[in-house]
Amino acid sequence: MTGNVVSRRYAKALFAIGAAKGEADQKTYGEQLVALSDSIADAPEAVGFFKNPSFSAEEKKAVLNQLVGKASVDPMVKNFCDLLADNGRVELLPAIASDYKAMIDVATGVVTGELITVSDLSEERKSAIQANLEKQAGKKLELSFATDKDILGGIVLKVGDKVMDASLKAQLQILKENIKRGE
Repeated sequence: MTGNVVSRRYAKALFAIGAAKGEADQKTYGEQLVALSDSIADAPEAVGFFKNPSFSAEEKKAVLNQLVGKASVDPMVKNFCDLLADNGRVELLPAIASDYKAMIDVATGVVTGELITVSDLSEERKSAIQANLEKQAGKKLELSFATDKDILGGIVLKVGDKVMDASLKAQLQILKENIKRGE
């Protein structure tokens, strides 16, 4: 099985427990998983440690428990992390946190997206664009903003699995293809 399938199964199991306990617990679990995942991802040595098969599950569990203790997480999340350590799946924690967040977003009707422009936008412009897109989509939108000089102008909007490419680079590419075909 690939990491995606395994991480999705673990995330789905914790999500089901959170759903049984209530919506507030569900969100809390997600936030705590993301915090733990970020603390591991921020330390490349930790990532290497958890991926290294020469360390026993008990050693990994001890290190993970120290991280969990510093983060002061819910007992259910602590037990979940212990389960990951026992099963040798701690290195999947970032993927599990990502899958869990995606499940929370689907359950709450939140859509994530990315808007790519050539230059940075002002905060006013960002909030106006986000409000307009939320109005059009009819859903809450978590929008991240990025810049890419290669698009030359215009925007590229990625929402979920859809991409709207209104960049100058894409328009020039279409023009180039039309000229090649003789249109």
